[in-house]
Amino acid sequence: MFVIDRFAANIVLLFHFVFVVLAVFGGFGVLINPRWAWIHVPIVVWSSVVNLAGWTCPLTPLENRLRAAASGTGYEGGFVQHYIGPLVYPSGMPRRLELMAGVAIAAWNGALYAFIYWWLSRGVSAA
Repeated sequence: MFVIDRFAANIVLLFHFVFVVLAVFGGFGVLINPRWAWIHVPIVVWSSVVNLAGWTCPLTPLENRLRAAASGTGYEGGFVQHYIGPLVYPSGMPRRLELMAGVAIAAWNGALYAFIYWWLSRGVSAA
């Protein structure tokens, strides 16, 4: 059972990482298929709100429970604080950095969508 719990915790971690990457870079998928925005925009909104409100993503406690069941140890705080925070701010992720992340995710994707809209609406004609 411990192996299954550890494997499940790693799957949750992988999903969480993919979610974060999609929040940052997923807007480019709209260039392939504009309907991708119906998936991407809620990811951006959720990521921004979680950071701005100081919430903990539900995937974090799930991963912690699975790691604890696998005789491992969980961690305090959220995914970004635990895995990304030490890279950005070695002594822990302060609240202002969470706020900056929430604003940056929303601003980056807003700018990206504005650029994509401008690019696609230029009326590029086929030669």
